[in-house]
Amino acid sequence: MRSMTSTADKILDVAQSLIVAGGYNAFSYADISDAIGIRKASIHHHFPTKAELVAALVDRYRQQVEAGLKSLQAQSANPADQVQSYLNFWQTCIRDASLPFCVCAMLAGEMQMLPDDVASRVRAHFHSLAKWLASVLQAGAEQHVFRLDQGPEDEAQVLMASVHGAMLSARAFGDPELFAAIVNAQIAKLLVQGR
Repeated sequence: MRSMTSTADKILDVAQSLIVAGGYNAFSYADISDAIGIRKASIHHHFPTKAELVAALVDRYRQQVEAGLKSLQAQSANPADQVQSYLNFWQTCIRDASLPFCVCAMLAGEMQMLPDDVASRVRAHFHSLAKWLASVLQAGAEQHVFRLDQGPEDEAQVLMASVHGAMLSARAFGDPELFAAIVNAQIAKLLVQGR
């Protein structure tokens, strides 16, 4: 049983890197088979269809993100620290190329072509992330750490779009530091002066 889980995890890991590199339609089971050194039939044993594979990948990714966000909240009660830690995570991932792009952001670019099961999971990721950001921004406004020009839900959408847009810019220009420049400017707009 342990080796099956390990094989499934390896399949998901390779699928994730292939999606981050090129999206849903840019890989096949043959690509995974070549990368891991197993037969395509073994991949089908764990994930009968590509849609099931990517749905499982998005589920795993969402669980990782949710655990990471809970960890940020446990590390600091300060909303500005939580948001900065979230941004620092992505900055590090982009800089060291360990996860240079959000899996769900990459998939969202192909939303119209995704199977319904995958698309609904991608949407759920963005709803969950927006809800977390809105709650942190709301807490920051209540603690006079953030100055919100709009409601927390709208500000969360702006911040989320800035983060994912900064990922695109960093990738397009081949400049990981561009990510930090964009998101730091966005955060500076939110912070109450003197903080």
